[in-house]
Amino acid sequence: MLRNCFLAVFLAITAFGLAQEPQKDSVSSRDSIANDSIEDYYVRFEGDSILMSSIELDEVYIFGKLEFANRNDKLRYYILRRKTLKVYPYAKLAAERLVELNDSLQHIKKRRHQKRYTRKVQKYIEGEFSEELKKLTRTEGQILVKLIHRQTGTTAFDLVKDLRSGWRAFWYNTTASLFKISLKEEFLPEEVHEDYLIEDILQRAFAASRLERQKSVLDYDYAQLTNKWKNRPPSAGN
Repeated sequence: MLRNCFLAVFLAITAFGLAQEPQKDSVSSRDSIANDSIEDYYVRFEGDSILMSSIELDEVYIFGKLEFANRNDKLRYYILRRKTLKVYPYAKLAAERLVELNDSLQHIKKRRHQKRYTRKVQKYIEGEFSEELKKLTRTEGQILVKLIHRQTGTTAFDLVKDLRSGWRAFWYNTTASLFKISLKEEFLPEEVHEDYLIEDILQRAFAASRLERQKSVLDYDYAQLTNKWKNRPPSAGN
């Protein structure tokens, strides 16, 4: 019953578009020209006529060695890491589908065409992911709910409410609560130590190329979080 409920929630969030491949800018090799001053230089991106004096780079984090107070904390972290790495791709997919939904609906004017499009893509999602989602455990499901909030800025409950109906959202949340899963759960790494650990796991996985990076829409700074929790007992934030 839990598995079917959770599958329905995920389908409500994600079943609205096909994956789009992002375009990446590339910097032309040795494509730079010197200014009058030998200390100044400009670069030009391939396909662009605008000269730039600097290149914006992605943030780079220097990770400290993982340290644990005891064996139980260490075990807890590695179990959390295994579950987070497993469900993150589904949360990333949910965010991509939500963006694509908003883009697609701007071009589909007739309501019946919107419904037809939705049904078509929902069948695709079901065939592609339903069996995997049914295998999620309760804790994996709750982590996924948190990560959906991290990626979209909206709780799973509100997403279902907006995309389906308030009654369906209420029913899904009530059913999930029987298994101690709340679709209203938010991702709060500044307040909840486990959420910070999830963020730490993600950042380390991004840096190691174990996961494809997708920036959170929430407003927090990982480096500041690390400094905060380094000097604060976990019990103070749970």
